[in-house]
This record gives sequence, C-alpha cells and structure tokens, in this order.
Amino acid sequence: QVQLVASGGGLVQPGGSLRLSCAASGSIFSVHAMRWYRQAPGKQRELVASMTSGDSSNYADSVKGRFTISGDGAKNTVYLQMNSLKPEDTAVYYCNAEVKLDKYSTYSSFWGQGTQVTVSS
Repeated sequence: QVQLVASGGGLVQPGGSLRLSCAASGSIFSVHAMRWYRQAPGKQRELVASMTSGDSSNYADSVKGRFTISGDGAKNTVYLQMNSLKPEDTAVYYCNAEVKLDKYSTYSSFWGQGTQVTVSS
C-alpha cells in the first residue's frame, strides 16, 4: 500500500512562513499528480495547490502569489512553501497523490494523515 506522510505544520504568526512536506513510500510505478488540500473546522475540504508530472502547477485563488508547490527529482516528495500566512490559512493540510501502482494499472488516489497549520498571534 502507498503511504503518504505529511509534516511541517505548526503554529506561526500572521505574515510568517511554513514549509510542508509530504513523503510518499511504497510500490509506486509512476506519479501523475501531487496535491495539497486543506480543511478548516466546520468547512469543506478545498484544493489548495496541485502539480502534475508535466511540471504544471495550479493554485486556489486564495493562495496565489503566496504558496508554491514543488517536488524533488525522484517524485517521491512534494512540498508546499507557504509565505505571508494569514489567520484564514489555519486548517489541517492534507497531501494527496495520484499514482499508478504498476505499468498496467489505472491511476489511484492516496491521502496523507494531515498536518495542522495554525496562524495566530
């Protein structure tokens, strides 16, 4: 089974920065996309940023210009650099990977456990 471990969350002041990491392990043949979602209490989970195997990236309007998604050359780790953080960025951030487990399989989606980001004075 594919395992995604998200880390890097914590408590920061408004205007501060955090860098989230998501490490993937297991038998992965290829990665199609890596995504970051977030969910605040009482709200629906929303897509924050995504990166495809073609190195294209997309961001939610609320984080454009502040967040950057990136990955390493092995495609087994994805990062989310978060700058100019605002209180409304407070949420549990989840990593999602869309991968192929073998050459002949279709793409499957896997989720990390989530990491808490709190932006407060």
